[in-house]
Amino acid sequence: MQVTYGAPMRLTRFTDLALRVLMRLAVTESADDQAPPTTREVADAMHIPYTHTAKVVARLQHLGLVEARRGRGGGLSLTPAGRLASVGGLVRELEGPGDVVECEGATPCPLAAACRLRRALHRAQEAFYDSLDDVTVDDLVASPTGPLLIGLTTR
Repeated sequence: MQVTYGAPMRLTRFTDLALRVLMRLAVTESADDQAPPTTREVADAMHIPYTHTAKVVARLQHLGLVEARRGRGGGLSLTPAGRLASVGGLVRELEGPGDVVECEGATPCPLAAACRLRRALHRAQEAFYDSLDDVTVDDLVASPTGPLLIGLTTR
C-alpha cells in the first residue's frame, strides 16, 4: 500500500495558501480605511511567494470567490460567495478527488480487493470534510484571528 502525501487529512500547500489568502481578504474588507490589496501585497503580508499567491488567486477567481481588478484603484476583494464559502466544500474542491491511501498505481496493494482499511480511511476523510462544512471564511476570521490579520494588513 502506498501512502499519498498531500492527500486530504493533510492539506496540500496550495489549499493552505488559498485559505490564508481568503482570510486575509476577509479582514481587509472590514478595515474601511484600506484600499483593496494587490496580489503582491497579499503575498508579502502573508509571507507567501508571489508566484504561488498569483496561482492561488487565479484559482480562487475561477471559483468565483475572489474578484481581481487591474489598474488604478484595482486590487483583490472577496466576493459574497467567497465570504460565505464553506471551508469543507472549498477544501474538497481544492484537494480534488482522491483517497488517503492509494491502493492502485505503480505498486498496487495486494490487499486492494478485500481491504477494510481503505473504506475506514475514506469514512475518516469524509468525517474530516464534514467537520469543516459548517465553517465559513467569515468564521475563520472571527476574534482573535481577525484582529491579528488586520495587524498584518497595515501598509
